[in-house]
Amino acid sequence: MAQPLILASSSDIRARLLRNAGVEVSVQPARIDEEMVRDAMLAEHAPPRDIADMLAELKARKISEKYPDALVLGCDQVLDHAGQLLSKPRSPEEAEQQLHSMRNDRHMLLSAAVICEAGKPLWRHVGQVRLRMRDASDAYIRGYVRRNWASIQHSVGGYKLEEEGVRLFTRIEGDYFNILGLPLLELLAYLTLRGDLEG
Repeated sequence: MAQPLILASSSDIRARLLRNAGVEVSVQPARIDEEMVRDAMLAEHAPPRDIADMLAELKARKISEKYPDALVLGCDQVLDHAGQLLSKPRSPEEAEQQLHSMRNDRHMLLSAAVICEAGKPLWRHVGQVRLRMRDASDAYIRGYVRRNWASIQHSVGGYKLEEEGVRLFTRIEGDYFNILGLPLLELLAYLTLRGDLEG
């Protein structure tokens, strides 16, 4: 990297995706009150896409103000089900409720990324993936949540496609990296265009 890149996220998978792609990155998680921002934007009827974008920007901006000479990448992912925003489940019961509400139906994952420099946004992208969940039985959903709670409690919608959660779905349309929470191809294209990565 011609300029240091900082990931303003504690997500292991995002850091691993970047490093696997040959991108040098350090990690400095941003602490913001996501719930307060989300609730305020929902009260103003902001669409889920805008909420993901704003949360990603706030994270990038916060760390960027501390490290003005670096590029800072902020990310956020939200789930839009019929216009309703679903967040990370706070309990196994809530995870079951979310999965019940989405079964035999479509929903969308929105993965936002924003790069800031010296506290100002330089680049942003929101990747979208459409998913259709199968009509899983109550027993399967209950068992799935119990078997996987330690992992899925950190995931919007209460599932992880890279694990057993893939069994919940019949159709997926979109980029797999967006499912993992990072529009990686678009980010790599931007960094290459800027000259930060060798082209």
